[in-house]
Amino acid sequence: MKKLVIGTLILCCAFSLAFAGGGQAGGGAAASDTVTIGAVFPLSGSVAFYGTESRDGALLAIDEINAAGGLNGKKLTLIAEDDEGQADKSLNAFTKLTTQNNVSFVLGSSTSGATKSMTALAQQRKVILISPSATALDVTEAGSFVFRACFIDPFQGVVGADFAFDTLNARRAAVLYDAGADYNSGLADAFRQQFKAIGGQVVADEAYQTGDVDFNAQVTRIRAANPDVIYLPNYYNDVALQAKQLRAQGITCALVGGDGWDSLIDNAGDEALNGYWSSGFASDTTDPKGQTFVKAYAAKFNKPASQFAALGYDTMMLVADGIKAAGNFDTTAVAAAMAKLSGSYVTGNIRFDANRNPIKGAAILEIVKSGGKLANAYKTTVNPK
Repeated sequence: MKKLVIGTLILCCAFSLAFAGGGQAGGGAAASDTVTIGAVFPLSGSVAFYGTESRDGALLAIDEINAAGGLNGKKLTLIAEDDEGQADKSLNAFTKLTTQNNVSFVLGSSTSGATKSMTALAQQRKVILISPSATALDVTEAGSFVFRACFIDPFQGVVGADFAFDTLNARRAAVLYDAGADYNSGLADAFRQQFKAIGGQVVADEAYQTGDVDFNAQVTRIRAANPDVIYLPNYYNDVALQAKQLRAQGITCALVGGDGWDSLIDNAGDEALNGYWSSGFASDTTDPKGQTFVKAYAAKFNKPASQFAALGYDTMMLVADGIKAAGNFDTTAVAAAMAKLSGSYVTGNIRFDANRNPIKGAAILEIVKSGGKLANAYKTTVNPK
């Protein structure tokens, strides 16, 4: 297990987690002037971009919180564990953080399957777990200590269908998705249902298995169905291959996907043009809060801010606002306070529904050519109805 220790970690040997009762203080808060926040993210492996970006966003938030005096007189520090995007490693990392490092607040993970491996234990131990980007519908079902900062899969699928039908004027859709992944299949299900409900026709419905790299058989069937839009609710590494194979067979119609496309422009060529995807954040936002974040992130890390960085930042800020509202680090009190939050954040106005899922809009980004390179350009925002 790879471990990144950020800041100064001060632990009190006499402190122990109070897993029963009315909650717990965070990371030695009762005995030191530092509170440790835990994080479980894919910092290596095929989806490391998601995890490293969210970690860095959280680090920026902690820097700003500490510069403003900390929380309840205490400074924050972060311990981030690498789960490589694998559920078993997520659970091991969570166990380590909560038993060895005595943390009471955990950010993560980036993907739905990895996050779900930790939710039952988080609820049992009264540890607040909040994911920046786990979008599967059932992520928060374990109970009142589990939150997320992103919109849920059904909303992304609905957004994709509405955008394809209303903005792209598509009426015949094909779907190509990873049947072995919760994220991919969740978006695909929601897209199909919504596209049909608003008058569209799904003319090809093709699945593949995680790890596949040859999609030509599915592409051949899609081409025969003659769609005018193809929905690819998959991660960027798969989409890069799929777009290339679709274009190689002469398919030129629009491609639409979800937030798993983030960093696609760094891994694909011109075959990704005429591509659109739903995102939790647009780096070319005109919102003052978002613009301030983009500038601060670039100054600290010397790289542009992605939606995963923005979501990581908001994830930490939501926890901080919950602690402020509760007036202490007791996780039962903080969870109750977080559930009532409603305010402006980097990724938009956020309030939680009864299942601690944020009610917020989704930005649609278009992949365009700018200065000889691919870029994501803000297209429109679709808000919940």
